[in-house]
Amino acid sequence: MAYSFAINSNVLPITFVLAGILAALLSKTISGQSIANIVTPEFFDGIIGQADVGCEGKGFYSRDRFIVATKSYPQFGSEGSEDVIKREIAALFAHFTHETGRKAYFGRGPIQLAFSFNYGIAGKSIGLDLLRSPETVGNDPVVAFKTGLWFWMNTCHSLVTSGKGFGGTIRAINGFLECDGRNPATVRARVGYYIDYCNKLGVSPGDNLYC
Repeated sequence: MAYSFAINSNVLPITFVLAGILAALLSKTISGQSIANIVTPEFFDGIIGQADVGCEGKGFYSRDRFIVATKSYPQFGSEGSEDVIKREIAALFAHFTHETGRKAYFGRGPIQLAFSFNYGIAGKSIGLDLLRSPETVGNDPVVAFKTGLWFWMNTCHSLVTSGKGFGGTIRAINGFLECDGRNPATVRARVGYYIDYCNKLGVSPGDNLYC
């Protein structure tokens, strides 16, 4: 017995669209779970615990606020292998630590946001007028994390996912002051944090650590 099937041409595009939406939602769910599973309370609290007793950032930053902020940047921690994702998270927190972790002030953002131009475009990215109210970065921890992630996604994310290494992120963040022998002690400090966090996350730090 022979069977014939008629395919409605109008159904196929809808099917592909629904499949695409489902894949995107699934990807975001996996990404969110991955970040939350990697950045455990123990990992985050261990970083905050390094700060001096008088550091205002100890009570300002929290893991929950970081996880909330990452939802505005779904590509963070979702591209590449598990090792690449862990290296990116370790790299981000290494720079966070160096910029804010041991100081007696938390500044404006875990990666210090400076210059009105950056406040303007960072604010536009996260839907706030930071030119008019730059103090929001220092008053709202979720906004602070979002500005750090905004900077990261626009300058460092692709360097990690493309294999440029941690050294590439140092050059992107502060290369004109630190790289090419300008400040080797500071570079070593950043690399030290990165290697420590990679060890805590159970991943090798990879190549190209210095700049």
